[in-house]
Amino acid sequence: MNRTSDRFRRVPAALFMTLGPLTALSCESDGSTEADRRGVGAECTVNADCTEPNQTCLTGFKGGYCGVKGCVDDAGCPSGSACVTHTDNTNYCFLVCDTKDNCNTNRTKANEANCSGSVTWADTDQGKACIPSSGN
Repeated sequence: MNRTSDRFRRVPAALFMTLGPLTALSCESDGSTEADRRGVGAECTVNADCTEPNQTCLTGFKGGYCGVKGCVDDAGCPSGSACVTHTDNTNYCFLVCDTKDNCNTNRTKANEANCSGSVTWADTDQGKACIPSSGN
């Protein structure tokens, strides 16, 4: 075997060793979604507690709820959330869920949200959304 072909054999291994760690960093190993990372569904007491533009603190929920205000459809919401028509007749992005565990990444035990099918979807039915208890 000559040196040229031996050098090219090592390229894939070297490439993997270089790119492998970068690929691992892009995976969601903690199970959170883009919506979780952007604070959708997080606790709040005032709008300034919410981390993203257009997020509003919905204070009618125990512990508050940061929802992205003014979505028209699910495409206007971060991945992991969907557009819900709230009881104030305004649309907000709410976290979608399969279980209660999906709802509380950014909430304390005292203000946990539940995974509920009792929502009005502004766009497509996503199954269930994270909804905290009513009240303060």
